[in-house]
Amino acid sequence: MNSPSANPNRHPYRNELTWSKSEKTVARKVFDAALGWELHEVIQKTKQMANGIQQSSDLWDLEKYLTQRRKEIDRKYTYRHSELTQVFGRLLHERRLSEQELSGLREDKLTSIRSVAGCPAF
Repeated sequence: MNSPSANPNRHPYRNELTWSKSEKTVARKVFDAALGWELHEVIQKTKQMANGIQQSSDLWDLEKYLTQRRKEIDRKYTYRHSELTQVFGRLLHERRLSEQELSGLREDKLTSIRSVAGCPAF
């Protein structure tokens, strides 16, 4: 009798999606691009806030903003294949990526991503 862990080609969870090598390449490219754009936005806002520092409270506002954004980004951007459809669905919902950028993913993943993108709560 084979246990799930004894068979490397079998996944322990029935509903777990499998990612082909080409899909992993697409996913990594899309993930990195979305993260890069979001970090770019944070950098731009940080520069704007830093240029406007007039008093000590402005400095602490900048620190609060950076801490908040770091936590949000750390929660949102998780590169685990088991969570990528959730991540991409949220990014699609937020319009941080488009369906065209997901070209190359199989329909099972696109269906899951679209489903998440339609959900208002994250």
